[in-house]
Amino acid sequence: MLAFGIKDLIDILLVAILMYTLFKIMKASGGTKVFIGIMVFITIWFLVSNVFRLPMTGAIFDNIVKVGILALVVLFQGEIRKFFFNLGSTKLLGFLKRFSSFLQEQDDEEKAQKASAQVVNLVNACRHMSAGKVGALIVIERDDNIQHLIDTGDVFRADINTRLVENIFFKNSPLHDGAMIIRDHEIAAAGCILPVSNNEEIPRHLGLRHRAAMGMSEKYDSLVIIVSEETGNISVAFKGKYMLNLSPEELQRVIMENVHVARQTKNMKTETNTGQNG
Repeated sequence: MLAFGIKDLIDILLVAILMYTLFKIMKASGGTKVFIGIMVFITIWFLVSNVFRLPMTGAIFDNIVKVGILALVVLFQGEIRKFFFNLGSTKLLGFLKRFSSFLQEQDDEEKAQKASAQVVNLVNACRHMSAGKVGALIVIERDDNIQHLIDTGDVFRADINTRLVENIFFKNSPLHDGAMIIRDHEIAAAGCILPVSNNEEIPRHLGLRHRAAMGMSEKYDSLVIIVSEETGNISVAFKGKYMLNLSPEELQRVIMENVHVARQTKNMKTETNTGQNG
């Protein structure tokens, strides 16, 4: 009788974590049935080759697996890229980034105040567009560089001004159908084209703007704001999940808590206040 040791337990846990991670990635991209089919095929292959030991059938399955691996790499290259991106976005690497930024010169108070003002201007624009039922799609870049998506629209640099944002998404504006992208508290481009999510679990009453926002949040580390043209509701897509029907105050809190530069600014203010109090 084979002994079951700690190494076997670790082996089983690692395989379980790997399978669960793959399942989550496939589910987010709408490939759940494909994932289940692959698992069924692997199970049959294991039984034929290792349990029943059928030489001819096993040889056929072995050859299918050799070719199938290459086919899967081509078919799911997007999901594979996302898997390795998530692997590289671990808390350890996040800690190293924060430690590195701590060694750099801190932003001054003037930049902190400007960043806060830009967020308020953006929220006020969303408030006004919500009241007027003007559709809008706004991407706030975080750690991922999305220059290739910025290049799909009209590229320019401008401070986040409430009236400017409203004019970009005005119904007769040539840019209102695309997405506006914000980088480093500045408008980087408008009229940009975003990837659309294929997630089958997105409610059908949500329109194309919501699907584009979800696709963006699934593929890139960005926070996406949606203002519905039909209902005027304000929503956010972030890390593959929706936050629906937010008030302007809730939207401001979400931006301040989750946008990378805003978090740095908030931390800097906390450190400044702590030093003054001490």
